[in-house]
Amino acid sequence: MDEGDRVNWLIDFFGDPVNWSGPDGIPVRLLEHLEFAGLSLLLAMLIALPLGLLIGHTGRGALLVVSIANAARALPTLGLLVLIVLLMGVGTILPVLIPLVALAVPPILVNTYEGIRGVDPDLRDAAYGMGLRGGQVLGRVLVPVALPLILLGLRLAAIQVVATATVAAYVGLGGLGRFIIDGLATKNFPSTIGGAVLVALLALLVQLGFTLVQRATVSPGVSERQTIR
Repeated sequence: MDEGDRVNWLIDFFGDPVNWSGPDGIPVRLLEHLEFAGLSLLLAMLIALPLGLLIGHTGRGALLVVSIANAARALPTLGLLVLIVLLMGVGTILPVLIPLVALAVPPILVNTYEGIRGVDPDLRDAAYGMGLRGGQVLGRVLVPVALPLILLGLRLAAIQVVATATVAAYVGLGGLGRFIIDGLATKNFPSTIGGAVLVALLALLVQLGFTLVQRATVSPGVSERQTIR
């Protein structure tokens, strides 16, 4: 297999009209993949962001952050997926969401916690000195300063989820992983390489999206401060 073969396979895959229509076409598989990844990331955010903000602000439960992160990182995503499918079946996308959420929670939780705890104590004291209360200090001072690190955690989680959502195909569910898994099973190498390229491109788009979000939401002063540090 040389580089020319791989290029020809990609041309064959993306140039075949069959791959762009029907229930097994690229648009449908892409939407399925985005559904898995989007819902997983949303659920992980709902769990990890409030917990990270609370622990980072109060300073209580730091050990819990480390324990949860280490436990979740140690879980084998594919093994957990297969186990859940065996217990619950594949009637819904829930068996896919659970391991993906477990994968996404640690980077969001840890980066949110570290971001809040890493804010200069003088800024905290100044905010309290101005008469702000706990929730106001968190929302108006700590979160804006910690936002680059929080967004980093979200970006890492999103990229990991997008890449790992391909495991859904192992248990007969959809997503871009179908091109990879089915291609390997049938020795359809254009499908395998095409699916891998689609997943890689989607991950790059996620990376770009978060870069644009950070530029739009993080103030220049905070960005400059992060660069100096």
